[in-house]
Amino acid sequence: MTHSGSDDEPDFPGLSEARSPRTPAAAGHARPAAKHHDGHRDRLRERFSDAGARALADYELLELILFRTIPRRDVKPIAKALIARLGSLAEVLNAPPRRLMEVPGVKDAVALDIAIVAAVNQRAMRSAVKSREVLSSWAAVLDYCKAAMAYETREQFRILFLDRKNALIADEVQGTGTVDHTPVYPREVVKRALELSATAIILVHNHPSGDPTPSRADIDMTRTIVETAKPLGISVHDHIIIGKAGHASLKGLRLI
Repeated sequence: MTHSGSDDEPDFPGLSEARSPRTPAAAGHARPAAKHHDGHRDRLRERFSDAGARALADYELLELILFRTIPRRDVKPIAKALIARLGSLAEVLNAPPRRLMEVPGVKDAVALDIAIVAAVNQRAMRSAVKSREVLSSWAAVLDYCKAAMAYETREQFRILFLDRKNALIADEVQGTGTVDHTPVYPREVVKRALELSATAIILVHNHPSGDPTPSRADIDMTRTIVETAKPLGISVHDHIIIGKAGHASLKGLRLI
């Protein structure tokens, strides 16, 4: 039996192509391998949109912030590294830029975006306090003070000045000291209250150590301010000490 054609040609046209299909690689047009984070951003945004923040872990919320500043990189390892290095999402949001940039992949732009988010959060909490009667919204006052002071690396002495209806007139930092001391001058505190026509004040300061337990100096200073303010018709509603682990109220502890 004979057949036509050479040995290099198939008996059935097209059979060799079927057996050896031309792939994109063979044609010199290889497609890039799909990256692990392809689609991850869309899925994470969709979860947030559908179920809200409660459906996301802390590092995933941080990823959402990082998406805007780092557009073409898998930011999950960076978000996890930030929280691992600093201890919590709150610590990340309140950390100074130099601490944030200790984490590989975090540059000036990322540190700035994180600082903006923290500032917006703090400003929103302050406006919630300012628009309401302070003593009836005590939880909001505490939330604001924690956001403003809990993660400061130095002691800060703040005063909330109130009017006759206990609405917030002003919120001022009167002094910043060292890691464990801030000088406070009772006469200056009362003088400023008179300048603002405040009839009541709330004293607030932080303990960078994290432990809000009042010291003997804290108690003595508070009592001096109470005694100085009382004859002038100015009430000291409380002295709150803020720490990373919580807060202490001198009034709640019956120390004033």
